[in-house]
Order: sequence, then structure tokens, then C-alpha cells
Amino acid sequence: MTSVLYDAQGPRAKRRNVLYTVVFVLACAALVWWVFQSLSDKGQLDWEKWKPFFSGSEAWTTYILPGLKNTLIAAALSMLIALPLGAAFGIARLSDHAWIRIPAAVVVEFFRAIPVLILMIFGTALFAAYSNVSSDDRPLYAVVTGLVLYNASVLAEIVRAGILALPKGQTEAAQAIGLRKTQTMTSVLLPQAVTAMLPAIVSQLVVIVKDTALGGAVLTFPDLLAAVSPMSSYYGANTIASFTIVALLFVAINFSLTSFASWLEQRLRRGKKSTGAVLPPAAVAGAESTGTV
Repeated sequence: MTSVLYDAQGPRAKRRNVLYTVVFVLACAALVWWVFQSLSDKGQLDWEKWKPFFSGSEAWTTYILPGLKNTLIAAALSMLIALPLGAAFGIARLSDHAWIRIPAAVVVEFFRAIPVLILMIFGTALFAAYSNVSSDDRPLYAVVTGLVLYNASVLAEIVRAGILALPKGQTEAAQAIGLRKTQTMTSVLLPQAVTAMLPAIVSQLVVIVKDTALGGAVLTFPDLLAAVSPMSSYYGANTIASFTIVALLFVAINFSLTSFASWLEQRLRRGKKSTGAVLPPAAVAGAESTGTV
């Protein structure tokens, strides 16, 4: 049996694919066995390495929870600033006025082209030279600054693309009933574009959470990742166990974020569905007289 997209496999091709699958599975199993064997030989799988995380709360209260708190603070501040800033720049890039559109495009393209780690390092230098921020708070300020500048520029492109993806008929219909450009954007285009942009926006928010680890690795920001080194030293070089626990916490945070976004997207889509009910003329006239429509 053939298809327009591909030819059906013959007996030899099926046997060859089965052979490739078996070889691939065996290779993966051998790789997993080698990794576990290497970790076991180095004592990284011993219970003593994992015991601090499952018996007692010292590791959690001393290292993990303070680092998790700083990670969430940096991520939350970056999200709260980057989202409205990115939306503003995205809308500005669609302006009819060149004196608004061109500077917004320059800012977005500039910061979108610079790695976020470089922005964090520049932020540290700027706060050290031109501000009164203390050395203890400087890493947090630098991490948030770098994340906001980079992710706001990316979010601006997401907003701009989401609005441009809407049918032109939406804008034309809004103009036909006398709405101004600002009213068209806020009342017609943005509400429809939010649902379409939500998956991309959430993906960028996940990037924000993960990129806070750059501050812990380079800028001595006491985040979740930075807690691994002192924790591993204190508990006898349990590096693999410490990294595993931290990685699982990052997975839990990002999974919760994406799950909430999926729920919100479904709720928004259900809220926009029409009931399909046809109102009689008397009901419409009554609604107009009471000012509800």
C-alpha cells in the first residue's frame, strides 16, 4: 500500500528497521548501564550521598530553600517587568509613526542580539560604578536587569508576531465601526492575540526561570544552582545527588508554569466560544434600552 507522501515499506525494509530499533535500544541500554556503573564505582549512588535530602531537613532549610527563594524572587521580578515592557515595545514596533517605530525596533534588535550573560555582567559593572546598590544586592539587580533587557526584547517580537498573525479583517471591522487605533489595539487585537501568543510567552517565561542559574554560576548570585557547591562540600562531595535534586526542582517549577498556562489557555478558548443562541428582536431592543449592549 502506497501513499502520496511515502511508499509503503517492503519486507526487507521492515526487517532492517526492526534491526535498527533493536540495535538502538541495546546501545541506549548499554550507555545507561555504563553511566550507572561509573557512578556506582565512584560511590555517587551510595545511600550516604542521598541521605541528607531524605532524612532530616538541614539540607533543605540551610541550602535548598534559601536558594529556591532567591531563584523565584529573581524570576518573578523579571517576569513582572519584562512582560509589560515587551508588550509595550511590541506594540510600538507596529506604530504608524516612524519616530516611535524605529527607536523601538533598534532597542529590540539590539538587546535581542546580545547574550543574556553579557547583559548580566554589564549590569554588575554598571551597578558597581554608577549606583549605591550594596555588594550583597548587586547580583540580584544584575540578574534581573539582564533577564529583563533580553526577554523583554524577545517578548516584544512575540507580541508583534501574534498581532500581525490576526486576519486583517479584524482591524478593518474595528475601523468600520469608528474605533481609533488605540481602541482597536486594546479592545480587538490584543485580546485575540493573547490566546495565540500564550504558548510562546510561557516558553519564554520558562527561559527566564532557567536563566537565573547563570547568575548563580557566574555572578555569585545565591540562587538554587549556587547552593550545589557548598552543599556538596558539606555533605562529602555528593555532587551528583545535589545536582539531581536541584534539576528536579527546576523541572517541577517549569512544569507547574506550563501546566498553569495550558489550563489558562483552555479557559480562555472556552470563554471565547459563542453559545450560538439567536436572540429575538424584543430581547435585543430591551438590552439596548437598558444600556447593556
